[in-house]
Amino acid sequence: MKRLLSAVLIVFLLTAAGLAVLWGQYQKFLQTPLQIESPGMVIVVEPGTNIRSLAAKLEQQGVTRLDWRWRLLGRLKQVIIKTGEYELTPGLSPPDLLDLLASGQVVSYRFTIVEGWSVKQLLEALDKNSVLAHNIKSVTDLEGLEGFPGGNPEGWFLPETYVYVRGDSDQEILRRAYDDMSKSLAMIWDGREMGLPYETQYELLIMASIIEKETSLESERADIAGVFVRRLLKRWRLETDPTVIYGMGESYQGNIRRKDLKTDTPYNTYTRHGLPPTPIALPGLASLQAAAHPAAGDAMFFVANGKGGHTFSTTLEAHNKAVRLLIEQTRARPADTGSEE
Repeated sequence: MKRLLSAVLIVFLLTAAGLAVLWGQYQKFLQTPLQIESPGMVIVVEPGTNIRSLAAKLEQQGVTRLDWRWRLLGRLKQVIIKTGEYELTPGLSPPDLLDLLASGQVVSYRFTIVEGWSVKQLLEALDKNSVLAHNIKSVTDLEGLEGFPGGNPEGWFLPETYVYVRGDSDQEILRRAYDDMSKSLAMIWDGREMGLPYETQYELLIMASIIEKETSLESERADIAGVFVRRLLKRWRLETDPTVIYGMGESYQGNIRRKDLKTDTPYNTYTRHGLPPTPIALPGLASLQAAAHPAAGDAMFFVANGKGGHTFSTTLEAHNKAVRLLIEQTRARPADTGSEE
């Protein structure tokens, strides 16, 4: 009997010692960082991924080794792994990894819609994005979608930086940009100055798009808006080149010729009074505000000053003088700088 008890005790002690060793190995496993080289790595967790399949995937990349310790961790630390794209950084331990995957803190990206882009340029930029899913291929794809503006969608997407994750689509970015523009336009319309020559929010959007294409200087937007508003109030033609360029479409090759200014299109503000039928670009908030709050004054003309800004004039005589000065500067520039352009 004593021998039996001794044998049982020995087995028990050996088992306890073995378990203690295994437990020590497991604790070391929990505290040892995964083999992630600097600066880190990105993994994509697909739907249906569990701890075992995750560890197997990481084993293939040399990050860890799939064995009993991962299976034990999965039993003792039960988490719901959320799908998505995750960034793994050096120093991450196995428990840290599970916490990260349970948190849903996936890798985020940013897409910036640039002020002054056309819808066509916007769609081209989205199409080049390799992370987004692609549902929209052309402007016509937008025209029939529920929740988007009917007809021509030009001008209706607010230039901002939009955060997204892998799996989001170009359509989602566009919807957010459209919603932001709709809300911003309505708010700015409600706070506009009285007496402006716009009957609808859409006409303010059209004016803002013209302002956007005329200048990139924050300080000039309200002044340019003032010139255009006064022209409309006096029943003058706007005579702005960006609308002509937009109306020329693919035929525009970088220069406007005299015959282009005389060729009538719905967007030729040299041949037609009033605003063009649609926006000509995507205006930013600053241009929307300028259209709603044009600067007061008497200026009726403006022309580029050759320094990135414009010269504003109240009379045609002063304007023509500014134009001649610009022409002289342009002709003299190659000789002064030695440039061949």
